[in-house]
Amino acid sequence: MNLFNMKISLKLIVVFLLLLGWNSILRAEILVYPVPQGIYYARHNDDYTVKVRQAGEKDWVDLFEYNVKVDMDTKSDATMVQFDFSGKVEVLIRKNNGEIRSAIVRPLSKGIQPKIDGNFLLFTLDKPQKLSVEFNGDRLNNLHVFANPIIKDIPDKNDPNVMYFESGIHEPTDAAGKCFRIPSNTTVYLEGGAVLKGCLNCDSVENVKILGYGMLLEPQQGISVAYSKNVLIDGITVVNSRHYTVSGGQSQGITIKNLKSFSYQGWSDGLDFMSCSDIVIDDVFLRNSDDCLAFYTHRWNYYGDCRKVRVQNSTLWADIAHPINIGTHGNTKTGDEVLEDMLFKNIDILEHDEDDRNYQGCMTINVGDHNLARNITFEDIRVENIQEGQLFHLRVMYNQKYNTGPGRGVKDVVFRNISCTGKYINPSLIEGYDKNRKVENILFENIVLNGKRVTTLEELNVDKKDFVGKVRIK
Repeated sequence: MNLFNMKISLKLIVVFLLLLGWNSILRAEILVYPVPQGIYYARHNDDYTVKVRQAGEKDWVDLFEYNVKVDMDTKSDATMVQFDFSGKVEVLIRKNNGEIRSAIVRPLSKGIQPKIDGNFLLFTLDKPQKLSVEFNGDRLNNLHVFANPIIKDIPDKNDPNVMYFESGIHEPTDAAGKCFRIPSNTTVYLEGGAVLKGCLNCDSVENVKILGYGMLLEPQQGISVAYSKNVLIDGITVVNSRHYTVSGGQSQGITIKNLKSFSYQGWSDGLDFMSCSDIVIDDVFLRNSDDCLAFYTHRWNYYGDCRKVRVQNSTLWADIAHPINIGTHGNTKTGDEVLEDMLFKNIDILEHDEDDRNYQGCMTINVGDHNLARNITFEDIRVENIQEGQLFHLRVMYNQKYNTGPGRGVKDVVFRNISCTGKYINPSLIEGYDKNRKVENILFENIVLNGKRVTTLEELNVDKKDFVGKVRIK
């Protein structure tokens, strides 16, 4: 072969490889996981039939429709489906009970416009999403669609530092405590079809990873992290935990990503942290019947400040209580604990419903027990609905049900680029305790209520009470 023909051949090979690579990029990949026989019939919800396929293809992939309970007041049966994908896919939903008069896909910020065709709904996804699909205004018997990215690096199940849970039902190793105890320097991996009936317990450990798209099903609590360092939780789904989805106590370096959570009983919070620091929460979906997110200092046997918190790119749905709650518990004996350096950014709040005025507020800083809260920012937050509650709640208080003394103060708080839709919402509250325990230096910047940017406290619908320092609106 002469040099000219060799160059032509090489060019053809390069073009072929490029076309092959480009075709693989355009072509979607869809992964679904087996459902253990032990829960196949017991956990199915027949309200919807859900399928997914590569965009433009003919063959559909059937998804398993899990039953998940939501909302403590009604204990409603909602539905959840999950799958992993790359590329571009179409999701087809058949509503099996009654006709479709209207449909909406939330969060609205995702901009997904579904198409209704008889009793079918169709929409397209080109990136991972966590969505609520609601028919005829029904938010209690809705469908949750969790479209995950495909996991690239799966741990070696034969590695001695890996706890690997294959598809199937797994009972706790600690039968009495109903938990799986995790040692230091361990990677825990739950395959997509793995179902664990117990808590994952990290107690006095470090360098732990809990990964995979498996499920914790109705544990006493989901994942416990106590007196530990450097813990990563990524991808797990926790269905109807009796108490916390994740609890952190006196720990440092906790990262939680792509976690999905449902709960419907009292005191079944989402992610709660007591005396923890260096916390990152990214891309989670929490639907809980108590606080979705709560940050405290001292409680029980945990002591110390709560510092360096970043929560971002997430969806919160509080069927009961607060989407975000900061303060409440602290240490009146020492009186020196602080909650500080916190950022909540790019968050969709789909619901807030709470009867008791003491526990209202989508964004709440409510300090007791000599706590001081400072340097906290809420930015780019979209509140879609408040059934009953308040948008903001800033208070230094003494709640005798939970506290042994009042808080020390709330200061240096920024609310920036906040939007809220919904009428007849209870006024937000700003209230200090006394002249030495004030709420001060609060900035509201670019707050939009029902499409109108507010310029005064009256337009902001704020009840400003005593012992409040500087409050600005920009």
